[in-house]
Amino acid sequence: MKTNAKTIAAAFLFGCAAFSVSCKKNDSNNPSTAQTAPYNMYMTDAPAAQYSAVYVNITGAQVYSGGTWTSLNINAGTYNLLSLSNGKDTLIASGNVVAGAVTQVKLLLAASGHSVMVGGVSYPMTLSNTDEAGLTLNVQSQTASTGSTTSSVIDFDAGLSVVATGNNTYKLRPVLRRVVSNVTGVVKGTISQATVEAAVLVQSAQDSAYSFSSTFTGQFMVQGLAAGTYNVTIYPATPYAIKTFTAVVVAGGSVTDLGSITL
Repeated sequence: MKTNAKTIAAAFLFGCAAFSVSCKKNDSNNPSTAQTAPYNMYMTDAPAAQYSAVYVNITGAQVYSGGTWTSLNINAGTYNLLSLSNGKDTLIASGNVVAGAVTQVKLLLAASGHSVMVGGVSYPMTLSNTDEAGLTLNVQSQTASTGSTTSSVIDFDAGLSVVATGNNTYKLRPVLRRVVSNVTGVVKGTISQATVEAAVLVQSAQDSAYSFSSTFTGQFMVQGLAAGTYNVTIYPATPYAIKTFTAVVVAGGSVTDLGSITL
């Protein structure tokens, strides 16, 4: 009987030890016990000269890091995208996420409350059911680390996101891309004839983006460009001629300034 008792006791202790190890392993994968890192999400816009305002209703933001989705604390509300152009951005969400590789970020929009201002008149924009589920962007080469704040800047392209369907009806089909300040580059400049409206196209064989100059300052800025060599073409309003800069070199994490440009 003593031998049996010892055997049973040993089996019991082994089982407890195995259970304990199992519990510890499960706890390490539990987001509530994992290490966390601060994360900020900003929003900016590529401007759209054909509209005087583009309002989108933001309801949420999420980050997928360390194998877990985390909802950030959102500054929910309606944002005029055109107030966030030419290098301007605004903090829309922040919070602590699971430390580790960041592979996706998601922006959540309300089912309603989106509008566009055309010719001084405001028109509602409808959003598809698919886009209501959230707008997900893949992320490369980003790690959320404890002790430092990681950030993403979401470029919400107003010009490409607003779709006119006729009879003064509009749809919102969001076009987003993520601007990575330490990986992508920036092209900027200032048109000396500040009141002249101009579209600016930055284009290479692999990438392209556009912006519009401010009719108050003449400044323009195109962000989120992959490193490479670009042609920069300025399309001003008549009677000014188109102007092109060739072989403009863009490096990741830096700003290429074309300086003052006379049309």
